[in-house]
Amino acid sequence: MRRWKRSVRRGPLAALALAATLVTGLAVPATAQTEPQKITVDPDGTGRVYEGVGAISGGGGTSRLIVDYPERQRRQILDYLFKPGYGASLDILKVEIGSDTDSSNGAEPSHARVPGEVNCDRGYEWWLMSEAKKRNPAIKLYGLEWGAPGWFHGGFWSQDNIAYLTDWLGCARRHHLSIDYLGGWNEKGWDKQWYVDLRAALNRAGYGHVKLVAADNAGWQVATDLKNDPAFDAAVDVVGIHYPCSAVHCSSSADAIGLGKPIFASESGWNDYLTGAPRLAAEINHEYVDGRMTAFINWPAAYGWYPTVQYAGSGFLRANEPWTGHYELGPTLWTVAQTSQFARPGWRYLDSASGYLDGGGTYVTLRSPAARPDHTTVVETTAATGPQTITVSPARGLSRGRLHVWSTELSSADPATWFARGDDLRADADGSYRITLEPGRVYTLTTLGGGGKGSAVSPAAANLPLPFTESFDGYRRGATPRYFSDMEGAFEVAKCAHGSHRGKCLRQVITTQPNKWTKVPAPLTLVGDAAWTDYETGTDVQLEQAGSAELLGRIVGQLDPRKKPNLVLWKGYHLKVADTGAWSLYVVQNDGTTRTLATGTVDALGTGRWHHLALRFEGTAVSAFVDGRQVAAVTDATFDHGQSGLALDSYVPAQFDRFAVTAR
Repeated sequence: MRRWKRSVRRGPLAALALAATLVTGLAVPATAQTEPQKITVDPDGTGRVYEGVGAISGGGGTSRLIVDYPERQRRQILDYLFKPGYGASLDILKVEIGSDTDSSNGAEPSHARVPGEVNCDRGYEWWLMSEAKKRNPAIKLYGLEWGAPGWFHGGFWSQDNIAYLTDWLGCARRHHLSIDYLGGWNEKGWDKQWYVDLRAALNRAGYGHVKLVAADNAGWQVATDLKNDPAFDAAVDVVGIHYPCSAVHCSSSADAIGLGKPIFASESGWNDYLTGAPRLAAEINHEYVDGRMTAFINWPAAYGWYPTVQYAGSGFLRANEPWTGHYELGPTLWTVAQTSQFARPGWRYLDSASGYLDGGGTYVTLRSPAARPDHTTVVETTAATGPQTITVSPARGLSRGRLHVWSTELSSADPATWFARGDDLRADADGSYRITLEPGRVYTLTTLGGGGKGSAVSPAAANLPLPFTESFDGYRRGATPRYFSDMEGAFEVAKCAHGSHRGKCLRQVITTQPNKWTKVPAPLTLVGDAAWTDYETGTDVQLEQAGSAELLGRIVGQLDPRKKPNLVLWKGYHLKVADTGAWSLYVVQNDGTTRTLATGTVDALGTGRWHHLALRFEGTAVSAFVDGRQVAAVTDATFDHGQSGLALDSYVPAQFDRFAVTAR
């Protein structure tokens, strides 16, 4: 999920069999139109099988905050994503196979943290897949790893990982879930023999129905490797490519098309829920017209993480305010619905009725497998500069009657223009249907009835009120407490192990560094409202081994790991205290530099003993406390708001209790 790959411009390959067509697919300026462009829908035409529209819950914690929503609003959000004929109506849900390491937007729990251990109840992806299946029993499920536990002998491409994936499929079965697709390592290359070995292992274990996808990477080299390696080719069922599109064109390759396998844009999109609709509309159509890709899988399904974490706004909807139940929809979700509500996996594209508009834009046509098939044409006009007229002419044998029209104004902020039902089209004397298309829109022309825009209304937005306290006693062991979102490692509810505290605590449990996907130095979890301003945050902490614990405050965002210091650090204030008693108060600044505000030493904290840490913010006054003693009082105006969090400097076990944030 390396988002920067999205901006790479990949043109058509010279060897592509469709090269002549691809040249005409580039954006064309609108010209005076003398005759309507004619689209003939021939039910006997050839084309690839449509596999559907999907989305990803993964790349770390992208759906994390949805779990904590009040039940009513959580149900509404899930309906907008998965309920057929209601919202996005997703056909595919791709989820992360967790590994307790940051994979873009946080860390998801592993089902096997040490050799021989399997715990099928960790994480929320089982819940999310089950909820998706309740709404759409036909939805396809797809698992993929971003990172991996650190105990594998031989690293990621190992037999240990094959066993790990087999155990994950077993966990899915325990949750009454059948996984349809399984990938390799997200954007980290591929190992051909490993895929061969994985295929054999899955067949032996009774998972022969699970289709393997190679290789969830950008670029088309994997297709050439499949073409040239018969064993690799036999093991793999689907070619899966990440971000194959620029703003106006999608790439493909002759080798990929020649394999005869389904080609998925297995991670694509990465568009804002409010502003990403124009690009999304173009991509969904261009992926088939330019490259014969038959499934579009968007990263992510929802913007369900804190705004202090990167890529804020991405997804089909916003759902990151669980304390009020507030969520937001935008034109991006309804752009997806223009395709997903009016085509079904198993329908077939009609190549002769899919192509480029003379005045700018693209169109695709799909037909149902019925004896007298329904048909749907989706037209996008993002490259158009003026109106243009087309006619749709169904050939003999197709379903007749009115054509229903739905449209979305892609850059509009008016919900009334999203997924709007238009007047039905009546056939002219020659049996064709005529429509004038405006620029900047997506249209659906379909014989299918139905289509739904949902009816649920979100509560109003509001800040998380203070005080916010958490004792951790009200959760089952192993749970993630409300509003805590792990960025690295695993902070979970556990029995308080030592000392004066009774009941349950929050414990960081990962002690072996995982096989990482990105550059997060050590375990860290975030909590609270990024809009908090003046407050005191505090917690009791007990180190179980030598090391340092941190309390975070006024956290406003994270650093980009592509820029110096090339680490995922969180911008804001940090109070760090070691078992030796050495402490420091420092701020991670917007430019990526770290500035120490104060340092000192208190009595050694040691291990196995409880101590209290606190940070206080009042305007530009920043104070730090250890065991009730003020150790620092500084003036600093770098940040005036932000959320709180907890961290460690290494992979050591530690406990936290009596966490509280109070207003000042």
